[in-house]
Amino acid sequence: MSPMAIDIHGGLDPVELRSLGIDPARMVDFSASINPLGTPAVVRKAVASVDYAAYPDRRCHALRQALSERLEVQPGQILVGNGSTELIHLLARVCLGRNVQAFLFIPTFGEYEASCRAIGAAASVAVAAEAAGFRWDLDRAREDIRVQHPRLVFLCNPNNPTGAYLSRAEVEEIARAVGDNGLLVLDEAYVSFTEGAWDSRPLLGLGNVVLLRSMTKDYALAGLRLGYMLAPPPILEKTSGLQPSWSVNGAAQAAGLAALETRSYLDRAREIVKESRAYLEREFSALGLAVVPSAANFLLVKVGDAASLRLKLLRKGVCVRDCTSFGLPQHIRVGVRKLGECRRLVAAVEEALAHE
Repeated sequence: MSPMAIDIHGGLDPVELRSLGIDPARMVDFSASINPLGTPAVVRKAVASVDYAAYPDRRCHALRQALSERLEVQPGQILVGNGSTELIHLLARVCLGRNVQAFLFIPTFGEYEASCRAIGAAASVAVAAEAAGFRWDLDRAREDIRVQHPRLVFLCNPNNPTGAYLSRAEVEEIARAVGDNGLLVLDEAYVSFTEGAWDSRPLLGLGNVVLLRSMTKDYALAGLRLGYMLAPPPILEKTSGLQPSWSVNGAAQAAGLAALETRSYLDRAREIVKESRAYLEREFSALGLAVVPSAANFLLVKVGDAASLRLKLLRKGVCVRDCTSFGLPQHIRVGVRKLGECRRLVAAVEEALAHE
């Protein structure tokens, strides 16, 4: 069985860069998969106007109302969190306990396993093998779920780091296998960058599905942390009851409200992702590297010794994600950025490979 992901994440590490004598300001970061347009100007303006002496709205009423109007769901179905990671851990606390069964589709985001580990839950896995194109055997996974009766099932769609995107029918079949005594957490952190994405909101009507979304990824708010959950009211009430007061700060709430007014922003980002991803796929393939087809704003690329290549690229001013923590030590994950930045990455990779 492949090892599960552990809680290591993308993003520049200032301590590491200082130890290597590298100026962080000169780095182009491909290790984090966020909106390539960066933070919208209206968001920066909104954050600058926040009164830091005032306590934030601990229930995020204004932001929940704005999300309700945008998504056409009731405010009572929305819980805002300090990033979707907080919500993952809260759901684990609601549904799991020591030796209670969870189920993960791996390789995937490390916080699912971390949330289980933090409370002593047991986790079974469905492994997407490289030989199968990093696609899961869904028939076998559904059967395992029916037999094991996990209380919580985590599914990232599109998946991090493989970019695999399951259809509505496939996800519905997984939800039916989970049944009434479990909960399927469908993490859609990257769905805003997915061309032709299907509408998952009707799945809430099944009663055993929770949707997670990441405004951190959508609007480049990694330094503020902002995510939300859509869930049936009974599940949401249990989860919100465990959330600390003032979990979502005032700056993050202001940023979220302003971001929702930028309706063309995500459309422009999707166009950039589409163009740059195609460029990276073509150029990496021309260098003899195996690229996994992706529906998300990142690519999984087989490079040999991922840790070694990452270090070489750091010295050339670009940072990629070493996927060893996903159990994939021969792969890197590359966030899709603007085309000019992607050209810089390809040049750096080509030079690094030429000197191996």
